[in-house]
Amino acid sequence: MKLLKNIKYGTIYAFLSVLLFCLIILSTRVGAVNIPYDSIIDYFRDVLGMRTYGEINPVLEGLFFQIRLPRTFMCFIVGAALSVSGALMQSLFRNPIVEPGLVGTSAGSALGASFMFVFGKTALFAGAAFLGELMLPVSAFTGGLIATMIVYRFSSYLGKVNVATMILAGIAVNAMAAGGTGFLSYIARDPQARSITFWNLGTFSGADWKSVVIVAISTAVCIFLAYRYSKQLNALQLGEREAGYLGFNVERMKIQLILINTLMVSIATSMVGVIGFVGLTVPHMLRLLKGSDNRYLIIGSALLGAIVMIVADMAARVVIAPAEMPIGIITAFIGAPVFLFLLYRNRKTQGKGGFIA
Repeated sequence: MKLLKNIKYGTIYAFLSVLLFCLIILSTRVGAVNIPYDSIIDYFRDVLGMRTYGEINPVLEGLFFQIRLPRTFMCFIVGAALSVSGALMQSLFRNPIVEPGLVGTSAGSALGASFMFVFGKTALFAGAAFLGELMLPVSAFTGGLIATMIVYRFSSYLGKVNVATMILAGIAVNAMAAGGTGFLSYIARDPQARSITFWNLGTFSGADWKSVVIVAISTAVCIFLAYRYSKQLNALQLGEREAGYLGFNVERMKIQLILINTLMVSIATSMVGVIGFVGLTVPHMLRLLKGSDNRYLIIGSALLGAIVMIVADMAARVVIAPAEMPIGIITAFIGAPVFLFLLYRNRKTQGKGGFIA
């Protein structure tokens, strides 16, 4: 481990980038129908108008460009969004066991999206019809923001975050949001209820180029804005009062980062559903590897989060092929034991400062 800490950030980024590129190529060919590598090259040559060798199967070419490729890119973007979100929230709350699902962001976004599934085409949202396909992300963002702010307000007292209160408030908000989502599923018609059920388990099966563009724009903007706060987040690890002495407006920074984080998570969640534990495990793995510098964590989380999500999605496609397992099940089986391990470590270090608020 000491040897790994001597590795430069650039080396880590280069290794993760190469691994991510290889996994993207592998992900586009793996599934119920495997696509050979030489066929993938022929598909790109065909699209670019170049001469190909042999016949092109139009069905497989459509499968590659309209299903596999957008799905892979969606995994890339969502994995980066959730992991960077986890890194931001862990730094903001100064605790390594925080992630979007724990503080209600994901559950609130799920409730907002479910509300749109059921009532989106009624007169209730007639005035917001101009938003078009953005109505779902906007509704998810609203639900996620309300849930996150409730947890934050209950857990923050005299400028400090009480971790025990935060976890309890998160449990309560998650329970209320899950109850609301369940009620909406109960009153929904069959197609709507089915959408809510599959969406709550998390799936990339509905990814298309339009949704990829929406999530890519929001994620890129939010990661760029989050990186600009990396120095402030590093200062915040010393304590809120100390960060204020260094000239940072802590309260304003908190609100801005919560808005950025909620926007990033809710838009990603509105497209692929609830996927837990990625934002918890990825930043912590990087923190154990190299340290807690947020300038490194934000970029590293984006790369490693994309890798983890692509691997999990490939597993979801092949475990019960030709059927598909919801990816939320895969991440839960992996992330839940890691979360319990972090809780055990956190108990040993309680009250020693650093990430412990």
